[in-house]
Amino acid sequence: MKILVVSAHPDPASLTNALRDVAVAELQADGHAVRVTDLYAIGWKSEVDRLDFPALPASARLRVPAASGEAFVTGSLTQDVVAAQEDLLWADALILAFPLWWFSMPAILKGWIDRVYAFGFAYGVGEHSETRWGDRYGEGTLAGKRAMLIVTAGGWPSHYGPRGINGPIDDLLFPIHHGMLFYPGYDVLPPFVLYRADRTDAATFDETATALKGRMRTLFETPPIPFRRQNGGDYTIPSMELCPERVRPDLTGFAAHIERPDHNVRQVECRS
Repeated sequence: MKILVVSAHPDPASLTNALRDVAVAELQADGHAVRVTDLYAIGWKSEVDRLDFPALPASARLRVPAASGEAFVTGSLTQDVVAAQEDLLWADALILAFPLWWFSMPAILKGWIDRVYAFGFAYGVGEHSETRWGDRYGEGTLAGKRAMLIVTAGGWPSHYGPRGINGPIDDLLFPIHHGMLFYPGYDVLPPFVLYRADRTDAATFDETATALKGRMRTLFETPPIPFRRQNGGDYTIPSMELCPERVRPDLTGFAAHIERPDHNVRQVECRS
């Protein structure tokens, strides 16, 4: 299989990059083809601006979705973005490796998403009507592929637990898992998270590396997070709210968008 690994840490000797290298070595040892994009090493341009749309007239306002869509259709996106899109289309799986900084990914990785996920490529795809609101959330350009996060966090596991002060790790990663990965179609695997990263000693690293190798060996076998598909009948269209005839009406928040037997009411047609 083919795997794209995108990492985001400015220090080549960082724990993030060490774990990335463990993952890559295991994948290659298992016979997979692997491409690695180290965003800091290549000096990735993170901000979206007029330079991303060289065909846009100087007198025109920069409306990013419109400019992005036009550039995608006309083949005038910048070469770095085109190359990254080609990598995504090539890969059967995507792995993002990064430290958790201020409750999210580093800006350079967010900028990679901002620029590579062009209108017509990762969003704005499919029929938009009163009965279907595009190919997204389980469908889209990247459907049929898998995605997974490798995350290092400074806090203790309890800090990111159900009652932890930082919030549950699944909630913190929800915008990435559900929004940046599931939205354009990926099957999203549970994340691999190393806590107390700054206190990692040699023994902890070896133990972590062994666990990570195990996750790499089961990359195409691990069940994905069972997010509800937008067009699977659980949402009313076009309001895009969970249908009370299908999903318990008392459920709110992130967890409501995950398919669980005790969350469902009955399999009936959702009324728009």
